[in-house]
Formats: sequence, structure tokens, C-alpha cells
Amino acid sequence: MRRRLDVAAALVPEPPVLFLDEPTTGLDPQSRTALWAMIRELVDDGTTVLLTTQYLEEADRLAERIVVIDHGRVVVDDTPALLKARLGNTVIELDMAEAARAARAAAVIGDGFADRAEVEGSTVSLASRDGSRPLLDVLHLLEGRDLVPRTVSVRESSLDDVFLALTGHRTGDVGAPDGHPDGGPDGHPDGHPDGGGP
Repeated sequence: MRRRLDVAAALVPEPPVLFLDEPTTGLDPQSRTALWAMIRELVDDGTTVLLTTQYLEEADRLAERIVVIDHGRVVVDDTPALLKARLGNTVIELDMAEAARAARAAAVIGDGFADRAEVEGSTVSLASRDGSRPLLDVLHLLEGRDLVPRTVSVRESSLDDVFLALTGHRTGDVGAPDGHPDGGPDGHPDGHPDGGGP
């Protein structure tokens, strides 16, 4: 409740420039969605909003331009769409059941493909600019090395994937049950819903 009152008080004067630092931390999903709608309305009415957040879905939904800061250094400054396109529009994930098998699979994929494979636990992720087309080649390559994955999934790339590729780690090690991180990360994306600079 206190968080919502603080945000509401900041919005009452309809400021020309508004700085929001982690505005949805601690909010339930319904309140968060309502606040996102309010921020969009402010921007539509001409308010410049600079938003700092560790919640990358929030940055993706609200920001016209994103600055990623890691260890106090600006890593990249671009639009969400171009950041994701730079990485690759599709992510192929292979669950190898064991971390050791995942490491071996990533090495095999790295030898056979130009795109770099990322390993997290028992999962190998491969960003693709050609959609799911490389999947059959990857599976054939792994099968020849007796590294058939337990499960395979294909999804669109996210800003989490971009952050991991840029910094080598995810935005936070500790997350709330709904996926909204409450712990402080090593990196920090800044969203500019109106497209304004830092």
C-alpha cells in the first residue's frame, strides 16, 4: 500500500519529467499492470519518464529505449526490438539432464556453429537469427556424439537473454515468487519509456 501511495503522490502534479526507481517492487501483478498503464498514459500526455528497473519484462513493455548498466558501466543503449534482434530473434533451449552433459553439448555446438551456446545448469541455449531452422542440424550433431537432449524448446528471445549475453549473468540471483527480482543485481537496465536519454 505504501508503495502505491508514493507512486500516486508523484503522479498528482503531472510533472514534465518523472524519475521512477523500481516503481513496481513489492506490488502484486494486478497493481503492477495498473501502474504500467498509468505510466503509458503519462508518456502519451507528454511526460518524460526515466525508469530504472531490474525487471526486464517491465523495461520491454514500457521503454522506447533501454540503457544497460553493468558494474557501473554502460554496456549498450538501444531500443528493445533492436537489442533482441542483435542477439537473434529465436532461442533454442536444450535440457541435457546434467550440467556435465550440458557443458559437453555446448562445446560440440560451438565447434559446429558460429553462434555461441550458453550454459546454465543442465540447459544449453542457442540464439538463432534463422528461427528454428538450425534445430535439426543441432540435434543431428549432438546425436552423433551421444548427447541427445532430454527436452527441447524454441521461444522468442527476451531482454533477459540480451542481458545475459551482454554481461555473462542474469539481472539477479534472488527473485520473488512471481519472477520479479527483489535482490540487487550486478547489472541494471534503465528504461526510457519516452525514448529520452540518461
